[in-house]
Amino acid sequence: MTKTPLFIFLLISFHTGVAQGINSIINQKEVARIEKTLSADDMEGRKAFTKGIDKASAFISAEFKKAGLLRWKNASGYLQPFTVLKIKPVSASGDIDGQPIDEKSIAVFSALSELTISNTGGYEKMYISAGDVFVDKAYKYLGAQKNTIVFVDTSFSKIFARFKGHVEQQFKTPRSVVFILTEMNPKEYKIQYKQEIVSSKFTNNVVGMLPGKSRKDEYVIFSAHYDHLGIGAPNEQKDSIYNGANDDASGVTAVIMLSKYFSKIKNNERTILFVAFTAEEVGGYGSQFFTKNIDPAKVMAMFNIEMIGTESKWGTNSVYMSGYEKTDMGKILEKNLARTQFKIHPDPYPEMQLFYRSDNATLARSGVPAHSISTSKMDAEKYYHTLDDEIETLDLKNMTEIIKAIGLSSKSIIAGKDTPTRVKEE
Repeated sequence: MTKTPLFIFLLISFHTGVAQGINSIINQKEVARIEKTLSADDMEGRKAFTKGIDKASAFISAEFKKAGLLRWKNASGYLQPFTVLKIKPVSASGDIDGQPIDEKSIAVFSALSELTISNTGGYEKMYISAGDVFVDKAYKYLGAQKNTIVFVDTSFSKIFARFKGHVEQQFKTPRSVVFILTEMNPKEYKIQYKQEIVSSKFTNNVVGMLPGKSRKDEYVIFSAHYDHLGIGAPNEQKDSIYNGANDDASGVTAVIMLSKYFSKIKNNERTILFVAFTAEEVGGYGSQFFTKNIDPAKVMAMFNIEMIGTESKWGTNSVYMSGYEKTDMGKILEKNLARTQFKIHPDPYPEMQLFYRSDNATLARSGVPAHSISTSKMDAEKYYHTLDDEIETLDLKNMTEIIKAIGLSSKSIIAGKDTPTRVKEE
């Protein structure tokens, strides 16, 4: 009979102990309780700026309190409030190199009621050229610290029309960003723009903190968005509530469960922030505001969890990570999961540009290794943005195992032993 070397025995015993610990804290019964509450009809679809989402934020806050999380930046509670303006465009006139401007070709993000934009100064000129990633460039310029005019190639006509719709809601900021859809690289232009500020709407992220032991000023973030689509027209079954069980109550459930797990084991050298973002579905305002209020240089990694309630294209015990190739974070997670059957794959839907379509994007543009983890089959997710996205459609057993795997995959990062490489500007 061959004897097992002592160090191997101790290693196996250690991993067995870790597994038993995580199994007792992250269990299917608790996952089901939280998921069921967040996706219940009385949350009214958790649409941004509604009573339903206020109820959801109160529930998340209560769960953070149960977990023993501290409040971030000495806040009075777990809520991170901010204001979004409701804007009504009134008129746009002017010309570009002698050609009159079409109102449909201009999108203005500004809190001012009147603007005059010209080539004589005051606005930095930027471009979104054919072949660029429109979403990445557009939101990068929206984060500019100075007045900016952005000329957009007409190859983006369709996406520009959708983007222009976001003009109806925006932050109150001291600078203005103007987007012009044009075939030209204009030398001379002068545009007069008027708009009306209809109302101010308050909303909030939910943020809890678990302080690090030796690296308190280095952050690891676990996040998900808790807003969804609200209430729509009734279907044949007289259901009108977009419950958003997978999108993204599943991600928020994971964030809450991970907060309980890490609070219990207390082995984080780096500070962990647990964040539930609002207003993702209407323009990503929650994550944008959060990014404006944190130093990106202090964020070592971000795990943004987006739709993990269904099996991935590879089946159970697997997820994919958006922007896998942009940092070495995926390799670190794989190393930490080497003794498990769980697999993390690169994003199989690169043409959909998922890296820039979720709440990880704003921090990623600042260089943070911020990735979204998902199982959603984006080319065939049957209940995505439908009234049928309800808890009965989820695989709660697999979802529970995914949450455990995310927790285990992060262990060397929260311990300060591994630091993922930064995202390089494209």
